[in-house]
This record gives sequence, C-alpha cells and structure tokens, in this order.
Amino acid sequence: MTDSLFEIVEEPIDVEAIIEKVKRREAGAITTFMGTVREWTKGKRTVYLKYQAYKPMAVKMLTKIGDEIEEKWPNTKVAITHRIGHLDISDLAVVIAVSSPHRKAAYEANEYAIERIKQIVPIWKKEHWEDGETWIGDQLETAAYPSGSPNIKDV
Repeated sequence: MTDSLFEIVEEPIDVEAIIEKVKRREAGAITTFMGTVREWTKGKRTVYLKYQAYKPMAVKMLTKIGDEIEEKWPNTKVAITHRIGHLDISDLAVVIAVSSPHRKAAYEANEYAIERIKQIVPIWKKEHWEDGETWIGDQLETAAYPSGSPNIKDV
C-alpha cells in the first residue's frame, strides 16, 4: 500500500492504513465506509466477485471526488482505496475515510464519496453465482455488458 490518498489495489485493504492517511490534529471526526462483498443479491447466492478497472482513469476520478469533497466541505481530508481482482464473500471492496473538524461534514462527505464512485469511476464487477456468472455493468447497474466484459478501450 502506498501513501497516495486515492488508489486502486489488488491486495486486501488495510483499513487502519487508510484512516492514518486522513488523521490530523484539527480533525474532531473521522468517518469510514467499508464496502464488502455480500453473499446474496436479488435472491441469488454470490460465490465471489471479480472487479476490473481502467486504473489510470479510476485514480483520476477518485482524485476528482476528493477535490469535490474539499470544495463542498472545506477543511476535510479524504482517502479512498478500491480493490480489484478476485474478492470472496465479506472481503473489503472499497474503503473511504474522511476527516473533518466536525462529524456532520465527515458523514456527509463520506456518503457523497461512495455515491460519486458509483457514478463516475470506471470500475466494473462480474458476479459469480452457484449457477453461472455475469458482468453486472457499471456500478449503478444502469449499463449492462451483454457481450461480456466492459470494453476498457472505449472508456
């Protein structure tokens, strides 16, 4: 894990390391969001997930989200790490940590971050079930990939 505030990684995420990135003396609050792989989705049992990303653009978009947060909630600091590759049930897929002088801004900024990740960051997941597999599409599940995986070259 590097010291960068915004990362796409292939290894398990160290939550404490992400929190340390935003810890500072002027912060009276640090919120964390940990997105995990769930076992059941829409009545189907998930066995594992595979995430793929267009890494350079994904990091650029995570950085953009950080800039948006600092503009909307002055004196906040955010770190976001998203994991790609093979993830088993309960593995951490994304960790977001936000520090601010007061808790309300930290909570609001953290929720904003996960929503924006789903909107603009080029990360895709493939669900593997007991009886098959499929690319889910974008993170909002509004764009399907009927021919298989996303075409990263088109992003």
